[in-house]
Amino acid sequence: MIVETSGYAWEMPRKFDPDDVLSRPLMANLATVGTDGAPRNAPMWFIWEDGAIWLLGSSEASAVKHLERHPRCAVEIVHFDNEAGILLHLGLRGAATIEPMSPDRFKRLLHKYLGPEASWNRWFIDNVAQIEHPDGRMIRLAPASIFTNNVSFFRTGPDLAWPPNP
Repeated sequence: MIVETSGYAWEMPRKFDPDDVLSRPLMANLATVGTDGAPRNAPMWFIWEDGAIWLLGSSEASAVKHLERHPRCAVEIVHFDNEAGILLHLGLRGAATIEPMSPDRFKRLLHKYLGPEASWNRWFIDNVAQIEHPDGRMIRLAPASIFTNNVSFFRTGPDLAWPPNP
């Protein structure tokens, strides 16, 4: 797609390797449809494994209930570093499934955000994360489509964008 604005034209989107964003401890915004048909959005931690994005939930969580009723959803992840001039947008679309809690996968997800298990805040793990809680669920989205857009030229212009063009 070519976009023209005030005489300037550039091609959008600029592609990048989705693994660059999926491997970072960023927030994923999960968009679902609420009971009233209105869109709902929830920022969540995630892990990318086995061709799917895995997000946390519980049997009583609103996102889980929304997806049980209407599994189509979208996940948006943005890597933004103003100083470095990096702006990467990753979108995933498809139908999610609600899976039983996988304590091993959950621990890998926590490691991504909290570092080695020995450094985890025990109060957080025992009272918030509750890895072994029977109501724990995992939201699994094996995307039907993946969208990438590298808008890292917002500070420099397309000739100096990150990563440099070959």
